[in-house]
Amino acid sequence: MTERTPNTPANSAPRHTSTSAKPLGVPAAVLLAAGEGSRLGGMPKSLLRLNGQTLLARQIAALRLAGIHQIVVVTGYFHALIEAELKPLHVDIVRNGQPEAGQQSSVRLGLSRLRAPFDFTFITLADQPLLNAEDFVALTAAFAQRKPMTQIRYPVVGGQRGNPVAISKETVSLIVSADPSVTCRGFIQAHPELVDPYPTENEHFVVDIDTVDDLAAFKARTGLELKHPA
Repeated sequence: MTERTPNTPANSAPRHTSTSAKPLGVPAAVLLAAGEGSRLGGMPKSLLRLNGQTLLARQIAALRLAGIHQIVVVTGYFHALIEAELKPLHVDIVRNGQPEAGQQSSVRLGLSRLRAPFDFTFITLADQPLLNAEDFVALTAAFAQRKPMTQIRYPVVGGQRGNPVAISKETVSLIVSADPSVTCRGFIQAHPELVDPYPTENEHFVVDIDTVDDLAAFKARTGLELKHPA
């Protein structure tokens, strides 16, 4: 597959995909930026810079270009640095006071802060450097085209599950109102009948940054360098 070089926050204006399936609906997004970055030596991955812009700012720009305006960002570790980056971006911020409880605690916290109106939400990671507006537009269309009675879609690339995950507002309500021990991941695993995986060749959905090796692999793959936060 030929990579689309991300020269701008979202590359280009999105081309909306028409569909005769369900209406596209109103999307929201929960953007996870609470991690410790332990496998990168303990650093905020969302503040890695690509072409002079943080991954966090790039993804927020991409979401907005795709027509997604309710954006809840969950912070935790490095919250002071990340929230300073977010301040001029005018998004909703919720801080996970116990980020050591893991990513799923941040997911649940972010879902609990969503407010009407929205029809579905993306749960998206702040360390996916290739995601752009067209990718979110494609997933919005894919969610509208999901199988009847299903409520959850996520991309699958070459057999590998990717991100973001799209879930209906009904599913959000079920997760938020469930016992605190119920995680989003656990709910999805327990209800395969609600899931319609979205097969795609778009590798943007499976490229993320967890380790030093991932940084090197990204540069080798794209010719682009992710720079550490200042």
